[in-house]
Amino acid sequence: MRYSIRLQALLFCSLAAGIAGAQDSGVQTSFHVKYVVEGAVYLEGGRAQGLAEGQKLTVKRQVPNQTDQEIAELEVISVASTSAACEIKSATQKVQPGDTAFLSEHDAELLRMMRASKDTKKFPQVVSFTEGDPLDAEQRELVPRPPSPEVNHARGRIGFEYNMIRGTGISQDSISQAGFVLRTDMTRIAGTYWSLSGYYRGQLNSRSTTTTQTTLRDLVNRTYHLSLSYNSPESPWVAGFGRLYLPWASGLSTIDGGYFGRRLSKKVTAGFFGGSSPDPTSWNYSPDRQIFGSFVNVESGDPNALHVSSTAGVAITRFQWTPDRQYGFCENGIYYKRSLSIYSDIETDLIRGPLAAGGHGGLTLTRSYTTVRYQPASLISFDLSDNYFRDMPTFDPRLISTGLVDQLLFQGVSGGARLNLPYHISPYFDIGKSSASSDAKPAWNQMYGVAVSQIWHTGIHADLRYSSFDSSYGTGKYRSLMLSRNLSEKFRFSIQAGQQDYAGSITAQSRSRWIDTNVDWLVGGHYFMGTGFTAYRGNVQSYNQLYLNLGYRFDLR
Repeated sequence: MRYSIRLQALLFCSLAAGIAGAQDSGVQTSFHVKYVVEGAVYLEGGRAQGLAEGQKLTVKRQVPNQTDQEIAELEVISVASTSAACEIKSATQKVQPGDTAFLSEHDAELLRMMRASKDTKKFPQVVSFTEGDPLDAEQRELVPRPPSPEVNHARGRIGFEYNMIRGTGISQDSISQAGFVLRTDMTRIAGTYWSLSGYYRGQLNSRSTTTTQTTLRDLVNRTYHLSLSYNSPESPWVAGFGRLYLPWASGLSTIDGGYFGRRLSKKVTAGFFGGSSPDPTSWNYSPDRQIFGSFVNVESGDPNALHVSSTAGVAITRFQWTPDRQYGFCENGIYYKRSLSIYSDIETDLIRGPLAAGGHGGLTLTRSYTTVRYQPASLISFDLSDNYFRDMPTFDPRLISTGLVDQLLFQGVSGGARLNLPYHISPYFDIGKSSASSDAKPAWNQMYGVAVSQIWHTGIHADLRYSSFDSSYGTGKYRSLMLSRNLSEKFRFSIQAGQQDYAGSITAQSRSRWIDTNVDWLVGGHYFMGTGFTAYRGNVQSYNQLYLNLGYRFDLR
């Protein structure tokens, strides 16, 4: 017995030393998204970095004035030496190149243990065993394998937040706000196929000395997605409720409402949807607009080869319950492996009266967006886009310098490229000419930027960007800088700053500058703390904003 105890202690100490060595040497648990196709993404990391089939990852996106958004859940389906293909299991927003995917805590711990066990090859004495080799059994247990379906798995965070805002210009507004923070990923609730995922950050109450406008941080907070969805492989019915995208027609932007559909076959899904349009980054943003409609989606092909998806539908909108629009929409996507993608989103209004063709009625093109992306090699990718608006967009222009409305700034045809250079440096650009009929002559639209994943081996991520645009609703330019760093798995900070100059009819805010700092700290295994500061200076708004949050993290199986 003593010999067995000493042997177990010796093995434990050797394994612990291996684990410590592996943690010191570092195990990669985050991977950049380098390409996206319908239903799948490709990561900058593969078998050499420890990825294996069946592992699960969470995609996060850096957003100004708040912690990273969890926008999608992935599962690895195939692995090469330096790249991996993942299936998108669920998503609250579109995954884009440049987003970051993080291994689940369970798979990351398995990877560390595997690295540690590989280092534990020498023992001070040889011991024979009568029933198998425990070391071989241990190695077999550590090999990643596809996990079983996650039934009743709930993880996330819940907490309270306090905001303090003080005006610094002519207006000396003083505002204090108590808020509520929720981020959750609950799958297969109570053994069913209902899941709840997304995040929410909002106010419980607010006290103000005077009436004030919405802050930049409040605007960004309104871009959240939180949805309860039903999707069972054993049932033809699908449904979703909350703040979400219609999964088959993301071009309709975010809705506060829901959808209900039925799979008519393996390739065809039809249904209805309805709600309001609350997202300030939408081209037709208005919190008082309601939308109702129906759709049919046809999907065919293999995500790893040729994949085609087409959605058509009709919708009506009402503004403060007064008839507004009657239109049809069509959204199409063609994707071939990781080299080519073609996407088109078209909306056509039914217009009656003197504004219609012939003065009676007819269909009029209201919005059109088409983009083609070609990636001949992992080193470079090319983009060609055409953007058209018949009506003036109504997104909130204060969000221009955050980069959240870049797709809406350029009108006409534009093209660009992105390079993936050594040392994690990725320069990119987009150049085009405005084609609005009201322009006396075409105007140049241009955007340049560079993203760096590792600055001088410090682990700091940076994205520097400059853009100028001239469209039918205004002209302007902006500059932005974003820096972020994970000091450990439990501590992260980010600094973001921007300046924009805008001249147009949709806002009186001609120039603004802002800087935002954010710190997020995981305390122990079940708590989190966060703090941040925003300074905003403009000719209409000028204020400082400080926030603090505290809450509880959970991971229940």
